[in-house]
Amino acid sequence: MTTQQHKINTGFGASSTASDVLRGIDLSGKLAIVTGGYSGLGLETTRALAAAGAHVVVPARRRAAAQEAVNGIDGVEVDELELTDLDSVRSFAERFLDSDRDIDMVINNAGIMACPETRVGPGWEAQFATNHLGHYALVNRLWPAIARGGARVVSVSSNGHQLSDIHWDDVHFEHGYDKWQAYGQAKTANALFALQLDTLGRDAGVRAFSLHPGAISTQLARYMSQEELTELSAMIDASATNSGWKTPEQGAATQVWAATSPRLAGMGGVYCEDCDIAEPAAKDTALGSGVRAWATDPQGAARLWRLSAQLTGVDAFTAMT
Repeated sequence: MTTQQHKINTGFGASSTASDVLRGIDLSGKLAIVTGGYSGLGLETTRALAAAGAHVVVPARRRAAAQEAVNGIDGVEVDELELTDLDSVRSFAERFLDSDRDIDMVINNAGIMACPETRVGPGWEAQFATNHLGHYALVNRLWPAIARGGARVVSVSSNGHQLSDIHWDDVHFEHGYDKWQAYGQAKTANALFALQLDTLGRDAGVRAFSLHPGAISTQLARYMSQEELTELSAMIDASATNSGWKTPEQGAATQVWAATSPRLAGMGGVYCEDCDIAEPAAKDTALGSGVRAWATDPQGAARLWRLSAQLTGVDAFTAMT
């Protein structure tokens, strides 16, 4: 059954925290994987899930830094993962699958924003590779454990998706790089990934969601100058539909809610914000609330999945499609 892209009036909102949405929810015996779960919103997500009883696996590019960040949080383990390196993705997935554990939640939280033009792997644009392709490969590699657990897979997008559809004729920006168009494309890819995964995985009991966490000051903006940060802040503040700036605890709330909320039982494939399903955005919306039509397009989602499979050489659903 297709989930409608409309609010369901959850009782939570922009000021809700990760702890708020988990109140009364017992995650004992559940296993979550949180990429980038050692800094910013990822660390707040790890803390909240662990406090509710979940065992949290944090795959990290900087393993030592990750271990230091999560020290003192019970129920957290750290492993090594570089999302732009398909061999690293495969190695992490193989190590995890060898542990014979089921997965209840995957939160694809790691990402980069507005970086200088950077090529990784076989010449891929870094934002598309890090934010989308690495997570695509990771979920497909982990699929046996995800399917056994009937997991929820949460793809952290943002309202940055409103800046750009997929550049189908030049996804790696080989003919002129624009860091904000590249970021927008990567965030649209996050939403389309969740949409297609939900379509493919729902018969196995796996549901997927994407989301905008909100406007939060974190290390995600590390590539930006002070002048650029001031300009971006002004753009966000000028948006008539922006719900305001959030603390990291509030910023982590929607991804935690999407991963755990009983209200979402039987639902999937939708883009969320402020701890609810988002409404469709107006055509001219930029850095405001709601989801643009190109990020909820089933044909675009299927096309992106095929492209991602071609680029990464991984598709857990080949025999099913």
